Amino acid sequence: MGNEPFIKLTNNLYRLTLLFPRKEPLRYKMREIADSILAKPTKTDLETLNSFFEVAKNQNWVSPQDVLSIQEEYIKMGEELKELKESKFYEVESHKIGEDGGGSRQEKILLILKERGRAQVGELQELFPEVTKRTLRRDFENLLVNGLIERMGEKNETFYQVKRLRT
Repeated sequence: MGNEPFIKLTNNLYRLTLLFPRKEPLRYKMREIADSILAKPTKTDLETLNSFFEVAKNQNWVSPQDVLSIQEEYIKMGEELKELKESKFYEVESHKIGEDGGGSRQEKILLILKERGRAQVGELQELFPEVTKRTLRRDFENLLVNGLIERMGEKNETFYQVKRLRT
């Protein structure tokens, strides 16, 4: 999925919210979430935006049909992203790690990082829903201590990637 559909959809949302009252917080909040989705789509942002669309449909600022058409595009985008994540997870799960094909969670995390380039704890929790963020952070810390990965950024902008060899 390229960036083009995201940009077009964000522009459409901006045009729609221009018709909201100027000081209406929903106008700016929807734009902020759309910008966030443009940068890095998440299930939470898509669900929140969907709720805001429901509120906007009942306000008589714009035609409910206009709101619905953009809302449906975001819903479709969410479904496509879900399918993409599920197929990526299947690809990672299907790799043979070790002789029995099982492999540890940390080995799977390394495979994911190799495939994606980098990842955040929250992204991996979507792939390992049965594992807490705290446990995933411990996994990352163990991989860091063993020199297999490196941490980039801080706080909410922390990413992990496979450690690059310095020459």
